[in-house]
Amino acid sequence: MANDVTKVRPATNADAVHISALCDQLGYPASSEQVAQRIKVIQRQDDHTLLVAQGSDSSLLGWVHIYLCPLVVSELEAEIGGLVVDERYRGQGIGQLLMRHAEVWSSERGCQTFRLRSNIIRKNAHDFYERIGYGKIKTSCVFRKELVSPKASNMP
Repeated sequence: MANDVTKVRPATNADAVHISALCDQLGYPASSEQVAQRIKVIQRQDDHTLLVAQGSDSSLLGWVHIYLCPLVVSELEAEIGGLVVDERYRGQGIGQLLMRHAEVWSSERGCQTFRLRSNIIRKNAHDFYERIGYGKIKTSCVFRKELVSPKASNMP
C-alpha cells in the first residue's frame, strides 16, 4: 500500500475539506462548509456514523457513512450512505477496510444484515462489493422529489 492506513476513526469537522474533495470524486460535489454542517448533524445522531481511513502521513484516504434503518417490513438493518476511496489509492484494500469497520459498527448495534445501493453505472463498485461478499438482491428505480417548506405550501 503506497500510503499505509494508520487508523480508521470517526470523522471530525477538521476533516471537512478532505471529505468534500472525496465527495467530488464520488460525483456529489459539496463545499467544505456544507460537509462540515452535515458532519455536525451526523455526529448528533447515535444511529449514524461517518468513518474515515487516515494514512500514515495523516492524509484522508477514504470515508464511509453508515446509518441504521429500522423498518416495519424487516429486522433492523444498516445501510451505507456513501463510500469513497481517493482515486489515487483505490485497489489497495482501503475500501475493504472501511467496509469491515462499517460491518462491525452495524453488528454492534444489533443489525443482522447490511445493505447498500450502488448506481447502475458503477460497474467497478459492483465488482468490488461482490468480491467482498455482497450479493445483488434486486434492481429498482429510485425516485426523488424536491420538497417545499411546510410554510410555503398552502396545506389546510
